[in-house]
Amino acid sequence: MAKVYHDEDADLKYLEGKTIAVIGYGNQGHAQALTFRDSGINVVVGLKPGGKSWKLAEQEGFTPLTVDEAVKKGDIIHMLFPDLEQPAVYRKYIEPNLKPGKAISCSHGYNIHFKQIVPPKNVDVMMVAPKSPGSRLREIYKEGFGVPALIAVYQDASGKAKEIILAMAKALGATKAGVIETTFKEEAETDIIGEQTVLGGGSMELVKKGFEVLVEAGYQPELAYFEVANELKLMVDLLYEGGLTRMMKMISHTAQYGSLTVGPRVIDDHVKENMRKVVKFVQSGEFARDWSGDPKKSMERLNKLMKELEEHPIEKVGKKIRQMAGIEKGATTY
Repeated sequence: MAKVYHDEDADLKYLEGKTIAVIGYGNQGHAQALTFRDSGINVVVGLKPGGKSWKLAEQEGFTPLTVDEAVKKGDIIHMLFPDLEQPAVYRKYIEPNLKPGKAISCSHGYNIHFKQIVPPKNVDVMMVAPKSPGSRLREIYKEGFGVPALIAVYQDASGKAKEIILAMAKALGATKAGVIETTFKEEAETDIIGEQTVLGGGSMELVKKGFEVLVEAGYQPELAYFEVANELKLMVDLLYEGGLTRMMKMISHTAQYGSLTVGPRVIDDHVKENMRKVVKFVQSGEFARDWSGDPKKSMERLNKLMKELEEHPIEKVGKKIRQMAGIEKGATTY
């Protein structure tokens, strides 16, 4: 069973006198920096000078620093910028400024677990990973609660790494909801495997294939989009609110029977075996080598794949439907 921590298990005293240097001001960096500050923690923000994030941080009351300046001032270096950029930035700006007694933290264990970053032995290495986008973390914190989070300790040089990362989780409001203890290995691998097999890759390909099959069978693309994409949001909301059983109970008996009898014929043991292959692909480090081995080429390939996705017919039809429904701004063609 998972070990779950709540407010009474964490103490902000372990952050007293410490400065958290948040590196990056994107979705998570922006939300976490503001939330740490609202919880009374001393925060500095490390960014590339002159960019949009720099200006936004200034507008929100921070005095941004360059990354190396932030690392020098920070006791805890909280890396919240893109995975692919982290190793180079770490080697150039963070590693030279690490001193015994400092700590490194992050919200995704990818680079540490897959050895893209190898910290010195004399610093704590920890993770607090909110299980929500940064915007949601911020929204729930302002409401007086928090989103669940994961914590992990990779390296405990100080002997207090767990207490410190629990305090960080509490400062984000996460201990109000519940914080689960994990490892860098477990978090990194399950996160990537889940994204590839279900959340991103699997669901996207299922929607695309469903759309293509309906259109190839002669049905109108607009109806196909409604059936495989638009209504998926409604189903996922029901799943989120009450699990698979509630989701099924909230649809018609015809839909229930068809889903329970035909669904396993589509997502069958062959698909499950493919998922097992993905597990091995991730666990072996092959995905990390493919993605992180040559960052420039990886981004070129990613941009090409994104362009192909943007040009898929489902995206063109979907845009029209979303405009018609008032979900997406723009002149409708209907």
